[in-house]
Amino acid sequence: MNLASVMLGMIGPWQIVLIVAAVLLLFGGRKIPELMRGLGGGVKEFKNAIKEDEDTDTKASSSDKK
Repeated sequence: MNLASVMLGMIGPWQIVLIVAAVLLLFGGRKIPELMRGLGGGVKEFKNAIKEDEDTDTKASSSDKK
């Protein structure tokens, strides 16, 4: 068992509601979509960087075999 599965098992629906309410109070309804867009863009860049790194590793290992 990893930490994420243990933590998800400990968080109930009322805790999630409380977290969402706190985020709404802190950031407001207008700022949240902008934050999510930024988060999504960061995740997209991260995935692209990993993919590019895997591609360069694959190319390097295939050129080593020749």
